This record gives sequence, C-alpha cells and structure tokens, in this order.
Amino acid sequence: MDERKRKKAKLFSFKYLFYDFVKVTGGIPGLIWFRPKFVYQSKSAKKKIRGGALVIANHVSKVDPVYVMIGIWYRRHHFVATKELFNGKFLNLLFKGFMCIPVDRENFSFSTFKEIVRHLEGGDMVTMFPEGKINTGDDLQAFKSGVVHMALKADAPVVPIYVKKRKNFLQRLVFAIGEPIDLSSYYGARPNKQEIGELTQMLFDAEKQLEELACNGKKRG
Repeated sequence: MDERKRKKAKLFSFKYLFYDFVKVTGGIPGLIWFRPKFVYQSKSAKKKIRGGALVIANHVSKVDPVYVMIGIWYRRHHFVATKELFNGKFLNLLFKGFMCIPVDRENFSFSTFKEIVRHLEGGDMVTMFPEGKINTGDDLQAFKSGVVHMALKADAPVVPIYVKKRKNFLQRLVFAIGEPIDLSSYYGARPNKQEIGELTQMLFDAEKQLEELACNGKKRG
C-alpha cells in the first residue's frame, strides 16, 4: 500500500469511529465555549503538524487532554495516561476508545515504550504530559527524561505547547504553541546520559518560554 492509500485508510479507520464521534459532537461546543486564543512562537510553529510527532504539554488539571485536543483540533491524539484511569470495565473501554496508551508511572515498562514508538513511527501523534502528574503549584515541575528517549527512538519531532491555567470557567482558553524540535540534531540518535539530561532540560526551558508567551504574548494569526 502506497503512502497516499495508507493515509486514506487511516483517515477512515473503524477503530477511530468512537473517538471521532465524541470529538465532533463534544468538541464543536467546546470550541464555542472556550473561545481558544492561539499564540505562536514563530511562523514555523504556526504550520500544521504532519506525520509522527510527540506533543508535550504542561499539566494543571484533569481536563487538560480536552484542552489539548481543542488546541490541536485537526489531528487525532494518542494520549499517554496513567493506568489507574483504566480501572473498571467501563473506564477501560472509554479510555481505549479514545486511543489512550496506559502507563505505569511507578514502573514504566518496555512494552509501553515500544507501543508509543510504534505509534510515532506509524505517523500518529502521541501526546503526553512530561511532568508526570497534575501540577497543583504555580511553577512548572521538572520533566521526565522518557520523552527524549521516545522521540529519539522514533526519530519524531517534539512539539511543545503550553495551556494557560484558567482562573474561572468563563475565561478564554489560551494556548502557546512552539516550534517542532528535532532532538537528534543536537547529539545524534544515541546521546549519553548527560546529554539526555541536557535535552530534557532544553524541552523544559522551551515550555517555560511558552509559558511566558501565553501569559504575556499577543495573538498571531
């Protein structure tokens, strides 16, 4: 199957039927209610994300996945979610219906790593919150280095976005979207432990820049 036919088959895949139905029926009212405002880091950041990409975002509430879906509306998201959310038959079906990838935060398995890489290599968008859990404080928490390992293994760009915390339910939803980052362009595909740490810090710094942009920047486009 050539690339064009493969993309078309994925576009109309039955496994996304539930996801797409909820996205359209729930997402359109969400777009109207939240009135999203977008601030872009550059012209490059404004371009639509194509192919496999690892999206990272800050994590301040349980509804952040909904916000991120609204922020990047034109793509399907495969969210990396803590395995506790899958407890029970109904929740298990619900989150699997939304194409979420369960992860054990205390014991991150190689099989989960391979599944995420498989999605990225297959041209999917995988979205995760590298702080590892909901951040109830005011300051961005340190990122987990797994995001670097996965992006490098799949040779996929990392796209940082920042969602400004809403003070009340009437406030507009504000996104700052950054440029895609090719981590392999810095140390190659196999950086050492120190270099992994530096790349993780670089992603954290990129997110901090977007935080400032979301709070102080002006809308572009």
